[in-house]
Amino acid sequence: MKTVLVVDDLQSELDLIANYLLQAGYEIITATNGEEAIAKVAQTKPDAIVTDLMMPKMGGLDICRKLKKNPETSAIPIIACTVKNRYVDFLWAKKQGVSAYVTKPCTQEDLVIALQEAME
Repeated sequence: MKTVLVVDDLQSELDLIANYLLQAGYEIITATNGEEAIAKVAQTKPDAIVTDLMMPKMGGLDICRKLKKNPETSAIPIIACTVKNRYVDFLWAKKQGVSAYVTKPCTQEDLVIALQEAME
């Protein structure tokens, strides 16, 4: 079973995304901020990360940059799940190392497909 770390500062969004992925057969770990996410990656080495981009202190792109610089975590696919839906936001995220980009509100199907493709 693949393990996915879900990161979002809004509990309702965190619960929704985690539930989508649980129903799809993934094991879920959650974090409510970037610092907690980095610590959980170090402890658990998840197979993938689904993160919001806009969070206080350390956003999803900060998480991505930090993990991509570390050889031990650089191969973990990171899926951005965000309300930012401009093409320029997508391009910037891809340049930072994001593997896939899903806009909120997302469907379970959109999220699972993006996750599966990122982990191939």
